[in-house]
Amino acid sequence: MHNRQQQLEAFERLLDIMDELREKCPWDRKQTMESLRNLTVEEVYELGDAILEKDLEEIKKELGDVLLHIVFYSKIGSETDDFDIADVINSLCRKLIDRHPHIYGDVEANDETQVKANWEKLKLKEGNTSVLQGVPKSLPALIKASRIQDKAAGVGFDWEDPAQVFEKVEEELAELQDEVHNRDQDKMEEEFGDVLFSMINYARFLKIDPETALERTNKKFMFRFQYLEKKARAHNLDLSEMSLTEMDKFWNEAKSIKL
Repeated sequence: MHNRQQQLEAFERLLDIMDELREKCPWDRKQTMESLRNLTVEEVYELGDAILEKDLEEIKKELGDVLLHIVFYSKIGSETDDFDIADVINSLCRKLIDRHPHIYGDVEANDETQVKANWEKLKLKEGNTSVLQGVPKSLPALIKASRIQDKAAGVGFDWEDPAQVFEKVEEELAELQDEVHNRDQDKMEEEFGDVLFSMINYARFLKIDPETALERTNKKFMFRFQYLEKKARAHNLDLSEMSLTEMDKFWNEAKSIKL
């Protein structure tokens, strides 16, 4: 591993390259914060994919791409004298120190729950009017539900044990079935959302990340379906003309393959 001086030199090299690209490259010179936004979101998702795949080489690469965007935004900010990379880093350092009084102050926090509770109280003191204020509006709904529940739980608004949460899941499922029988599309959608929200809550109590769990299932389904397609082609069969029984044979073969 590199020592601190080598790390600082590498970061300085990146800043120098960013300065040069912003001055000389037509594409880099044209970019604005708005034009970079969607690219940044894409880079974060690519990092997330690499983490799920446990591909350390790819994680390193994607972290670099995310870091580039942070430096890029900071460079753009410096051109209008609003902020530069030092402002970004100093602001982050101040926030980390302020929000860890159990490290840099005299507050006690012996476990993760206490740390999170203190964190939310501090954010309210900083001017937030709601503990949910920090949840980005543009987050995907599943991740947003997790963050909402985490933040509410951080100030004590929570169930006491997993059994209670599972009872809520069963209650919401029953309400969904009632609306299915009533054939009320709008109510069905509402109750389906309640089922998903309660399942995400249950996952939290089981210490399961619902986004990761669902993505694992997505990958598993894709592997098995593509195996089915491959086998159908090998037997000169058309999926659209195969019976479910025929497809199930290949599907079950795929299920026996350990991923």
